[in-house]
Amino acid sequence: MTGTSPSGTGRTAGVPRLPGGGANRWTVLIVLCVSLLFVALDTTILYVAVPSVTEDLRPGPVELLWIVDVYPLIAASLLILFGTLGDRVGRRRILLLGYGLFGAASALAALAPNPQVLMTARALLGIGGAMIMPATLSILRQVFPDRRERAVAIGVWSAVAAVGAAVGPVLGGFLVENFWWGSVFLINVPMMLVMLLIGRWLLPESRGERNGPWDVVGAVIAALGVLGVVLGVKRIGGGTAVLGATTLGPIVLGLLLLVLFVRRQHRREHPLIDMRLFARSAFGTSVGCIVLAMLALVGLQLIAVQYLQLVLGLSPLQTGLRMLPLVFAAMAAGLTGSRILQVLGPRTMVSCGFVLTAGAVLCLTAMSSHDRFWLLSACFVLLGFGFQATLFGAYESMLSEAPPEQAGGAAAIGETSYQLGAGIGVALLGSVMNAAYAPGIGHVAGVSAREASSASHSLGEAYKVAAALDGPAGAALRVVARDAFVRGLHITLVASAVLLLAGAAIALRLPRRAADSAERAEGVGATGLESEPAAARSHG
Repeated sequence: MTGTSPSGTGRTAGVPRLPGGGANRWTVLIVLCVSLLFVALDTTILYVAVPSVTEDLRPGPVELLWIVDVYPLIAASLLILFGTLGDRVGRRRILLLGYGLFGAASALAALAPNPQVLMTARALLGIGGAMIMPATLSILRQVFPDRRERAVAIGVWSAVAAVGAAVGPVLGGFLVENFWWGSVFLINVPMMLVMLLIGRWLLPESRGERNGPWDVVGAVIAALGVLGVVLGVKRIGGGTAVLGATTLGPIVLGLLLLVLFVRRQHRREHPLIDMRLFARSAFGTSVGCIVLAMLALVGLQLIAVQYLQLVLGLSPLQTGLRMLPLVFAAMAAGLTGSRILQVLGPRTMVSCGFVLTAGAVLCLTAMSSHDRFWLLSACFVLLGFGFQATLFGAYESMLSEAPPEQAGGAAAIGETSYQLGAGIGVALLGSVMNAAYAPGIGHVAGVSAREASSASHSLGEAYKVAAALDGPAGAALRVVARDAFVRGLHITLVASAVLLLAGAAIALRLPRRAADSAERAEGVGATGLESEPAAARSHG
């Protein structure tokens, strides 16, 4: 697997020979997965610590919003920048710098004396995460040139990502209940130090071709474009008016910058990202599937957490434990994904994954204000398996379409799509939920119009108003708000299922067999992306 080949799997393509033969590739995979685990944990671990942070640091509403959102916002905007920079200066180098920054920022966050310091630390964590995420996937692409082995590796990688995001609330709930909110950050410090030492010793350096200068201006334009879109979308998800200057303005500006970025890449002799990748049906379709999968389910996950805590009255730790069937099912899908891909092929695997997930989501409409443990657990199993199978097939097809020398850029596109889908999903499904929930509050005896207006913002706000009212009016408001939330949840579930079925239809554009796209990548494709040196390929 280490000899020179036209597909770029040998030393000439920047992949060093790994000591220890094939076994060492799996050691590298373990290191990369542990890295990813802690970055994924940080995307959700803070959710259950928000009440403790609010009580201790007393942030204002805007400050609290930024404390939660600045990490994914910064990470999403810088993925393309650091992914393509890693292709130029070395992916291992960027990854090790990311370890160091992530550990230092975690220490700063854990000891933050005020909201401003915590916001700064979370922003630095976003920069560190943006260095780590695409580097893990691009190194994996280089270390596993054989598609069958790479499929297994991506399965493990994707399972770890699912575990990290889903276990975050469980671990966060345990730490907050037994220690203090800063412990959710402090656990990163020793692990990042260990990863820095192990990574320096074990990880191979790899890079793409370094013909021509790195497009610094293009990287900044891409970062600002993604930042604008994600910022506007997150504001919509937070309840800000869609047509407001602080929502529509950043989105429009971000889209214009992204269009400028694409045009710039088409004109450059040595682009950051070869846009001809999107001319390959499997690549563009895979990216679209990632966006749709995240769009349909991430916002729904946040609403489900509210259901478990506010409707069923579970603690943060109990809520996390209830999500474990989803985690284990996602792990199973990731670990068996390679086998499923070989049997079914990308098209059937991703389409069926979407359909299975949509079916599970529709079954969840049977939830009510009463706890239905076994129904919820069974639906979570189907949802976790289907969702992870969908992401696995999409990521595997996307990476296999990209030339090895562009692994960092391709990984950055995949991760950016993931983050954009998550951000849009929170905004879209959150808006659907709010639109379905608010009218249900209506007129409650003993509740003034002003109090009803406050209660219509969210179920949590309704409970606060009800607690202040006390007596029969407070009890009535709690019941009405809870029932309105459950009805709104049912409507949101149906909307999510429609998006998932749309994803199943789009996935029909993927190749039937896993070998199809690999064969096209090795030959001279219709898009002109044949596997030759960049000097022969690069033209405006």
